[in-house]
Amino acid sequence: MRIARFSVDDEVRFGIVEGEGDQPESLEVAEILGHPFGPVQVTQRRWPVPRVRLLAPVLPSKVIGIGRNYAEHAAELGNAAPGKGDPAVVFLKPSTSVVGPSDAIQYPLGVSADVQHEAELAVVIGRMCRQVPAARVPEVVLGYTCGNDVTARDLQRAENQWGRAKGFDTFCPLGPWIETELDPADLAITCTVDGELKQAGRTAQMTRSVADLVSYVSEAMTLLPGDVILTGTPAGVGPIAVGQQVTVGIEGIGNLTNRVVARD
Repeated sequence: MRIARFSVDDEVRFGIVEGEGDQPESLEVAEILGHPFGPVQVTQRRWPVPRVRLLAPVLPSKVIGIGRNYAEHAAELGNAAPGKGDPAVVFLKPSTSVVGPSDAIQYPLGVSADVQHEAELAVVIGRMCRQVPAARVPEVVLGYTCGNDVTARDLQRAENQWGRAKGFDTFCPLGPWIETELDPADLAITCTVDGELKQAGRTAQMTRSVADLVSYVSEAMTLLPGDVILTGTPAGVGPIAVGQQVTVGIEGIGNLTNRVVARD
C-alpha cells in the first residue's frame, strides 16, 4: 500500500495511491479518513495524481540520520565505517528541514559553497515505541520512502557537530509516498543529477540493517508516529548547483525529484 500526503482545494489530506507503476498519469489517490497511523478507512473521494500536489508524506517530530552506514561512502570521504559492534554515527535533522517531492532545495549561497546530495532509504515509524528489540522492529514501522540527506559538506568538515551542515531549511526532501509492503533488505538505490547517474548502490551494502538501526536509536529516544530514520547513503555523493534537478530513486518505492534554487 502506498500512502501519500497531498493537498487539493487548499486542504491537506492523506490518501492511498492506486494504480500500476509510478508514473503520475497512471495513478489516482483515494482519500482516507484522518491519518494513516491506525486503521485505514478509504473514502469515495478520488483524484488523478496530476491534479493534486504531493507533499512530504509525513511531518516528523524528528529526523534521525545515520552516518557512515555504507563502507564505500565512508571511505570516499576519508573515514572508516563503524563495524557492526561499534557505536553508530547518529545525528538529528530538524523537522523544518523537511520538504516534499517537487519542492525546491534552497542553496544557502554565502554560507556554504559545497552542498551535496545523499540518496537514502527513509524508515517511517508507525507508532510510539522505545527500546524495541530488533526482532520486533517490523511491528513499529509504517513503511519506507525516499530521502535526500542534503549536506553542506564544507560546514560538515569545519564544524564538530553536524547540526548546521545537515539542518538547513529544505535539506531533507522526502517522498513521493510511503510504501508499507516492502522488504528493505536488498533494494536498489540511485541518485541522478540532471539525468546523470551519480549514486548507485543497494541497501544490502548497509553495515547495520533497518532492524538494527531502529532498535539502536530506540534505545536512546522514544520514537513517535511519523518520525523518520535515514539509513545512510551509498558511495557517489557529490555537489549540486543552483538550477540542477536531483532525483533519488529506490526500488519498490519510486522517485523523489527536487530542483535546486538559490535561497532568498
